[in-house]
Amino acid sequence: MAKKVNTALSFETQIQNIDQLFQPIQILNEAGEIVNDALDPKLSDDELVTLFKQMLWSRALNDRSATLARQGRLGFFAPTAGQEASQVASHYAFDTNDVLFPGYRDIPQLVLHGLDLYKAFLWSRGHVEGNHYDASLKAMPPQIIIGAQIVQAAGVALGLKKREKKQVAFTYTGDGGSSQGDFYEGVNFAGSFKAPAVFYIQNNGYAISTPRKVQTAALTLGQKAVAAGVPGFVVDGMDALAVYTVSKAAREYALAGNGPVVIETLTSRFGPHSLSGDDPKRYRDQASFDEWDKKDPLIRMRHYLTAKGIWNEADEVAYIEQVDQEIKEAVAKADATPRQKVSDFLKSMFEEPTAPLKEQIAYFETKEAK
Repeated sequence: MAKKVNTALSFETQIQNIDQLFQPIQILNEAGEIVNDALDPKLSDDELVTLFKQMLWSRALNDRSATLARQGRLGFFAPTAGQEASQVASHYAFDTNDVLFPGYRDIPQLVLHGLDLYKAFLWSRGHVEGNHYDASLKAMPPQIIIGAQIVQAAGVALGLKKREKKQVAFTYTGDGGSSQGDFYEGVNFAGSFKAPAVFYIQNNGYAISTPRKVQTAALTLGQKAVAAGVPGFVVDGMDALAVYTVSKAAREYALAGNGPVVIETLTSRFGPHSLSGDDPKRYRDQASFDEWDKKDPLIRMRHYLTAKGIWNEADEVAYIEQVDQEIKEAVAKADATPRQKVSDFLKSMFEEPTAPLKEQIAYFETKEAK
């Protein structure tokens, strides 16, 4: 016979009370109106325009990349449309001297951090040149292993602390990534050593086709920070101002020696998980798309800037034309990059090739020379 639960222990109340601490932070509503003046970052007009331009650039890059992928001119591609506030506005709060650990969907942040766009296209094609970074670029190539970047960021953040660097390590994963063991280990490690790191969980609702509520019983993902003794926040990930404000505060908190911060951004990917066969219409209904379309981060920022008199349609048309030309030139440069050879792959395996590898390299170089 099952024993009765002692209701005086308030199991359900404990869960609900935690949820109350993690209500989404919003500054700019869907109509482009400030609804939380106390948290408004008060960015200058120039800063607002720059941020919006970066978001427009990210959407244009998404659209062009999707076309290239469908034409067979790109390799792996994970769409980013809908996540511009989550990705671009968060990155806007950091310094290029901070160390970025992107996931495979975080190409926009990587390029904004300093990676040449043509190299991003080469990475998508699986070309080794897409992983060759200049020493001045404080970033790692996009991580394909889900959640592995969390552990990497924690380790580098500790290194920055030990070297007394005024830098922060920041990294991104999705809602599915927050269910990985690496996520818990990385956040716990960083929290234990008070390492200067900021961990983003971009909650777009699905780990490929698995809904967030199937992945975890937690009412929010931001609250997963609590067990590691780390502050966590939940932010409206379609609100660029809210994402920027919380990100800036998190960076300052980490730089001050207080340890890491976890930020969950509530966002949406308007397209599929990737263009490698995923069809979101098989697991999302039209009402879901319609609901998130109304929250488009570009629309609310456009409304806000237009109302302030610092942006108009002509500005946007001219800027998109400029961006399209930049993307076209990057694609041409990627196309002009010499194709990889088998011998190149073999040379990249070890810093010093083994004897068998040297034989294979010599064999293929002879064949390739013909």
